[in-house]
Amino acid sequence: MFLEGILAISGEPGLFKLVSKGKTNVIVESLLNGKRMPVFSTSNISTLEDVAIYTENEDVPLRKVFLNIFEKYNGETVLTGKPSNKELMELLGSILPDYDRDRVYASDAKKMVNWYNCLITNKILTKENIKEEEKEEINSEE
Repeated sequence: MFLEGILAISGEPGLFKLVSKGKTNVIVESLLNGKRMPVFSTSNISTLEDVAIYTENEDVPLRKVFLNIFEKYNGETVLTGKPSNKELMELLGSILPDYDRDRVYASDAKKMVNWYNCLITNKILTKENIKEEEKEEINSEE
């Protein structure tokens, strides 16, 4: 799975790759600048595998949202620069039309777009990785 070991850390910009685990901390590597640092258990750490977007029916895993963006934009980065809140919400609406407009904010969409672009830039989200993931899903269903 392409999101395995990819972390978001509250208060830190960008995404991180899990390098190793210790008793009281984890060592992560920034996808922005490649620097490694320890992160302690007092930090709020989220794995991207566990993140989901609220919809009117059920929560949609971020993985599926990223795959939809990848498919729609042919693996290119989206909304680079400083997009407006309107542009961010329009993008989210085009990818996930039934997102919960009361619980999903422009700041959430901005994080999602930044994370997606980071994964594309660092070649974590590629056609090859998606094909591998689809094979794994087929094998696990058998």
